[in-house]
Amino acid sequence: MLVQSSRFRFLFPPIQKLIPSSLSFSVASSAMDSASPSMLFLCGKSSTESEVAKSLKINDTLNLPNGGKVSALLQSEINTFRFGEDAFNVDLFLNSLSTKRFGRFLIWSPLLPSTHDIVSHNFCELPVGTVCVADTQFKGRGRSQNAWESPRGCLMFSFTLQMEDGKTVPLVQYVVSLAVTEAIKDVCDRNGFPFIDVRIKWPNDLYLNGLKVGGILCTSTYKSKKFNVSSGIGFNVGNEKPTTCLNTVLKELSTTPNEFRREDITAAFFNKFEMLYDIFINQGESIFWSSLQYPGM
Repeated sequence: MLVQSSRFRFLFPPIQKLIPSSLSFSVASSAMDSASPSMLFLCGKSSTESEVAKSLKINDTLNLPNGGKVSALLQSEINTFRFGEDAFNVDLFLNSLSTKRFGRFLIWSPLLPSTHDIVSHNFCELPVGTVCVADTQFKGRGRSQNAWESPRGCLMFSFTLQMEDGKTVPLVQYVVSLAVTEAIKDVCDRNGFPFIDVRIKWPNDLYLNGLKVGGILCTSTYKSKKFNVSSGIGFNVGNEKPTTCLNTVLKELSTTPNEFRREDITAAFFNKFEMLYDIFINQGESIFWSSLQYPGM
């Protein structure tokens, strides 16, 4: 999960180097080299998004704040590396996605400073609805400028949306929180899992059995009469410490060796979020709330 540095110290697993072609994703003996370019794999649900990916790579458009460098690669280049079985499965995610806008353009990285920095710093270069997913991030962001650490096993992603009514911008984090809980319910239903009661501690924390397992961060900038919103989600799926995670609770409730997959949750999130967001924007806040049974603390 996202762990606030001022309260917890969480040691990362061994840092792994990326080695192309027939070589593997091997363990490095040295500490993380944050000066190395971050690898970004640009992936699309359809040919439209794939063309965007090619353009971004050719024009070398993407970068990190403070001059940080990235290395942009296409989805077809993923198979030239060996990332291990726990790497995010791009094909599984895209095949499970049924949205018209959100999540269709995916940026995946095995190691990033922050998914939020990727989407917010490059907002105007990316299609609205772009999502960035990282297996590990080492400069994650929390509310009030808190620093957050995010180990393997977390689901960590950030995405973009654009809004016109400034009064509704602060409320979008509620829609995001609800979409997370609805996504987990959906994954449970489709896979025959026992019910996992993830609840929201308003405005932006997610709890399971009284323990925090995730959080939401939304930031925005105003440009050309529109609000550019970057929304980040961190959720504890497979890492048991320092609190608990979905898969630990699932093992306690299930008699079969089932597990939540990050790809399933991410796709289910966008499928739910797009529906909830459309209700929120097109039918109004009051209709949105009256149509839901929300799982508050």
